[in-house]
Amino acid sequence: MRITPIASGSSGNCIYIGDDNTHILLDVGISAKAIEEGLNKLDLCINDLDAIIITHEHSDHIKGLGVLERKKEIPVYASMGTIEGIYSAKTLGSFNLDVLKSLRDLSAFKIEDFIFYPHSVSHDANEPLCFSFENNGKRAAVVTDLGNYDDELIQELGELDFIYAESNHDVRMLQLGPYSYELKKRILSDLGHLSNESSGRFISALLNDNVKGIMLGHLSDKNNLPDLAYEAVKLEITMSDTKYGAYDFPIYVAKRSELSNVIDL
Repeated sequence: MRITPIASGSSGNCIYIGDDNTHILLDVGISAKAIEEGLNKLDLCINDLDAIIITHEHSDHIKGLGVLERKKEIPVYASMGTIEGIYSAKTLGSFNLDVLKSLRDLSAFKIEDFIFYPHSVSHDANEPLCFSFENNGKRAAVVTDLGNYDDELIQELGELDFIYAESNHDVRMLQLGPYSYELKKRILSDLGHLSNESSGRFISALLNDNVKGIMLGHLSDKNNLPDLAYEAVKLEITMSDTKYGAYDFPIYVAKRSELSNVIDL
């Protein structure tokens, strides 16, 4: 299994998941050109893609979908609520809507060599999801746009080999930053995004002996800094009541607009 973000941040998200035989994009919230450039760096192209999975309908997760589908019709998996949001997204242009496959009952589904497990999350979208997935005996999860989390989600995600988690903002930077009061209130709410400290606590709850690595993603460009997120999450892990410390696992920060570390499991 290979996992690498092509882009990660509040302005656009796209993560490659694959192996030698299967190639999948989780979210396509950047331009099709940027996605293709990222795939090329992985020695792939759009024609190699087996599927696209969409977590929710916000622009930073679907921006490139229309152009990609006009280049090649690729199956798209999403919740019914997200599909309804895609229907009404006028910026995507027209494409064959038959490619949209609804995850109606949130059951596990298979794409070639991968099994995906949808999980409901707390975010201000129609029916947002995050996903854990398995391939060749390894299990990973990508969890972003998570306003809050609970024990049920932690249990559903299970024992992971790799954790990609949102670390969206530093609370003080957000409070003192340029956003409107209403937007700040939204981000800090249970329907918004995880702060660095909340991300660290969330990751701590997922730690287990199988973990080979952790990556922080979806950082705000206005309200966070990579080093700040990294240090805050490390501190939360070290201070947690688990047996693990921050130096027990490699921790990466996903890059905003270029290919990040390729994680091989």
